[in-house]
Amino acid sequence: MIIEDTLPVLLSRLDFAWITSMHILWTPVTIGMSWLLFFLEIAWLRTGNEHWYRLQRFFEKLFIVNFGAGVATGVTMEMAFGILYGPFSQAVGPFFGNILGFETITAFMYEAGFIGLMIFGWGKIGKGMHAFATFNVALSSSLSAMWILVANGWMQSPTGIVLKNGLFQVTNWWQAIFNPNFNIGFPHMWIATVELSLFFFAAVSAWFILKNRHADLFTKLLKPTLLALIIITPLQIFIGDELGREVAQDQPTSLAAMEGHFHTYLPDGKPNTSWNLIAIPDVSAGKNLFSIQIPHVLSLLETHTWDGVVTGMDQFAPNDRPNVWVPFYSFRIMVAIGFFLFLMALWGNWLRLRGKLTAEHLRKNPLFLRLLVFSGFLPYLAVWTGWWTREIGRQPWVVYNLMRTWQGVSHMGVTAESFWLIGYIIFELMVWGGAWYFFTRVIQKGPDMNSPVIGSSDQDAHSSGGGMAKPAFAKPTMNKQH
Repeated sequence: MIIEDTLPVLLSRLDFAWITSMHILWTPVTIGMSWLLFFLEIAWLRTGNEHWYRLQRFFEKLFIVNFGAGVATGVTMEMAFGILYGPFSQAVGPFFGNILGFETITAFMYEAGFIGLMIFGWGKIGKGMHAFATFNVALSSSLSAMWILVANGWMQSPTGIVLKNGLFQVTNWWQAIFNPNFNIGFPHMWIATVELSLFFFAAVSAWFILKNRHADLFTKLLKPTLLALIIITPLQIFIGDELGREVAQDQPTSLAAMEGHFHTYLPDGKPNTSWNLIAIPDVSAGKNLFSIQIPHVLSLLETHTWDGVVTGMDQFAPNDRPNVWVPFYSFRIMVAIGFFLFLMALWGNWLRLRGKLTAEHLRKNPLFLRLLVFSGFLPYLAVWTGWWTREIGRQPWVVYNLMRTWQGVSHMGVTAESFWLIGYIIFELMVWGGAWYFFTRVIQKGPDMNSPVIGSSDQDAHSSGGGMAKPAFAKPTMNKQH
């Protein structure tokens, strides 16, 4: 315990926690919004309604800002692996080297090529080809996320490997890639990206309607957005419940911390099935100093039975137990946000069914719009708290039950650790500030409603698929008069 509690180890953990927390602000929006941009473009191509085109071009600008911030913070995170966690990077190299290599191919080669066509291809390639480019940006960003979740899921439930001579050597690639945590964790994270992006669309739309700027245009977008959310929000809750059951099976210490569950059995020998709504955990004493409990709920959640046994902290050595405070409360914040967003989706669709989801009616009763703007920030907090629950709940292991965190950190002193921590804080805040500056500029300016729609006035471009630029280098042949 002494070596694990040293200040350099704590600084390494804080530094990487800061880097990942700032990076995860941007990547989920990149993944989710890329799919929404594709569907906006398909709606324009199928209907010919220029409103979908205007919305696609507007949100594409926000996507570009977000994408740039994600790339900048992602590069620093790759650096941090080698700088802060050198021994870990070396040990997991036989597995991570391949997995992160695949992620690099999908993110920096596949995605980068098509994002150039998506951003700069308007008017230079056909409409169909541009939609194809947008689709591939969405697909490649999802593949990038998949490989990251493969790596992180393996850290949560390492399978298909053997630790030999200080290296994690792969014995079964199928088991290593499709590890138990990834199988549920990736769908949970991918749905989170879509939910976040939908609420981003909804919040921006609500803001414009409140300001009475392009209100009809953004009301048109709000309707399908809320319809999609009535499907996505309960689906996310369901998948989250399945992930919780997987964690209870493969990482019981994390589940015990998330639930503040110290005692497996009651004094009378019966299973402790009570779920702690609120608690004041005391890790040193091995109990909650105060808690509001609901009997049988924990058993119902984790075992789907009335009196099932859920493993508590008392079944593990004290130095193998994670911190309880952060996973306990971050998990509850995430769950509360999930149900609140579900209620917002219900409310919005109830208004739609009653015919009251119009700009005029919404401005007369602005409470829903104001809460919708507020809801645009909540999925970010849910992603944050969900990630903290996942990462801190795994402690004190960097690879669960195989490599402890102190064994994976680089051997640096307090001065070097502090230098990198301060440097990363400054850099990430600069990226964050710059991104939000451009976000506000784009939103304040609003969609461009005056420029011509690509391919709408050029018959040649239209006949070639739309958006095809005319060659400027060919000269017509002169007709000679005799």
